[in-house]
Amino acid sequence: MPRPKKADKPKNIGKAIADLIKGLKPWRVPVIFACIFAAGSTALAIFGPNILGNMTTTATESLLGPEHKITWGPIVGSLITLIILYVISAIFDYLEHYLIGRVTAKLGQDLRSKILNKIAKLPISYFDRHQFGDTLSRMSNDVDIMTESLQSSLSDTIANIVMLVGTLIMMLTISPLLSLIAVVTIPLSLIVVGKTAKVAQEHFHAQQEILGKLNSNIEESYSGSIVIKVNSHEAASRAEFGKVNDRLYTAGWKAQFFGSLAFPTTHFFTNLGYIAICVLGGLQVLAKNIAIGNLQAFIQYVNQFNRPITSLAQTASTIQLTLAASERVFTFLKEPEETPDYEPARKIAKVEGKVDFHHVNFSYEEGKPIIKNFSATAWPGNNVAIVGPTGAGKTTMINLLMRFYDPTSGYITIDGTPIAEMKRGDVRALFGMVLQDTWLFSGTIEENLKYGNEKATHEDVVKACKECYVDHIIQGLPKGYQTKISEDSDNISAGEKQLLTIARAMIANPPMLILDEATSNVDTRTEQLIQDAMRKLTKGRTSFVIAHRLSTIRDADLILVMKEGNIVEQGKHTELLKENGFYADLYNSQFSEE
Repeated sequence: MPRPKKADKPKNIGKAIADLIKGLKPWRVPVIFACIFAAGSTALAIFGPNILGNMTTTATESLLGPEHKITWGPIVGSLITLIILYVISAIFDYLEHYLIGRVTAKLGQDLRSKILNKIAKLPISYFDRHQFGDTLSRMSNDVDIMTESLQSSLSDTIANIVMLVGTLIMMLTISPLLSLIAVVTIPLSLIVVGKTAKVAQEHFHAQQEILGKLNSNIEESYSGSIVIKVNSHEAASRAEFGKVNDRLYTAGWKAQFFGSLAFPTTHFFTNLGYIAICVLGGLQVLAKNIAIGNLQAFIQYVNQFNRPITSLAQTASTIQLTLAASERVFTFLKEPEETPDYEPARKIAKVEGKVDFHHVNFSYEEGKPIIKNFSATAWPGNNVAIVGPTGAGKTTMINLLMRFYDPTSGYITIDGTPIAEMKRGDVRALFGMVLQDTWLFSGTIEENLKYGNEKATHEDVVKACKECYVDHIIQGLPKGYQTKISEDSDNISAGEKQLLTIARAMIANPPMLILDEATSNVDTRTEQLIQDAMRKLTKGRTSFVIAHRLSTIRDADLILVMKEGNIVEQGKHTELLKENGFYADLYNSQFSEE
């Protein structure tokens, strides 16, 4: 795999750290206390080698003294002091880990909630531009990386810094010359570590990006498994997955390799210094410039001094991975949300159902118009069919009507009220939708049917299902209306799913309806039954029907014929056939195929 481009690096590491600190703000008090306990635990442990060194010096001097006997009093006193220090240090360490564990768990919970809330506030255009698997990866993998690494690296970093500074001070009090030898190895190791960390950061970021793509690939392969099998695309699907998986493997091992170079690098340089200290320190003891206990303490301090440097070097790779994950999470949380609703928002007291499109223009991308100067009127109770070839703008018109998008220019009104001056939720509540792509969630059939109207009674549900000719299908299931639908709804057929979504729209009892090829997944006989049920449902309601099978909209009050974003014809079925224009060509071509 080629080395990641510079653009794959975080744009602003400082900003990522600032965002992370801001995210921890609600728990700043326990974080501060955790840092204090981490620093306190380490600071108390620093005095251990000095006390042990004094004990060694006392024992040695008393043995070499006139009486050649060990004086136990000072030694026992020092031992008791040492035990007390270590006990307090252990308590501080326990409290620090308890607090930081609670904080990171809360942070993960908070970030997942914010991501879920963010999803609800994002415009539809975001989901059109981004893969589902990548968003899922940010919510799961990236948040897990942040919380797990913070739990280990935050307290460790503080403890290592305190250990480094405290140990250096103790070493200087014993021997400035030996301290100089210990310190001189640090710049050498830091230069090498800095260069490897920079390369590792690029690969860690690339690893997270590729992981998001891999999740998207898995999600697509899983949800589209039937299509893959039907088209004998298994080998190609595996090959495509293998390519992404190989890229993840390459980025992963490179990230781990360069990230783990810190330990052997620092270990090599510190061992060189350790050898020099042992030789020179021994000469100092022989020259009686340093007590033997002080040399013992100094050697212990050298080990302690090297340990935080090595640990910080190891933690650097974890911090880099944390920053890469943090950047992805907070970048998502900063994505532009839907524009705020108009204030004060207008409401329609009593919905009549007149819908007007006033010179509507719209484009997904600047310079590529989809809808051009669209004007039309749907009168209350009208059944309006929207027909045209693929790409004519039929679904786009529905997206504008539901305020999933707002027109580039022009406006839409319902009963004379511009929908741009209404709350999006209020606009969408006016419509019941039955889409070509069915969606059912895990739960009972009755729970699914009440999704748009939780106040509906069981009798309301049964009545709607009978009108939709789906009651006998439900009654034939093991537990009737209480039958559980699996996560992927694989225990009911595609046609039955469509019937259930139509019944759900009936139960919601909305003032207006939108039907996007709602009968596409049912057979001819069921289609006739559904058409009969739809006539009952749409009676007295303004309804918009996107139809590809023109035989299903012969009785529409108004047919809007779209081509390249414009209405090229409009009228009733018989009128449009008499004109012998574009609609007649579409209809006759379908009739001849049938």
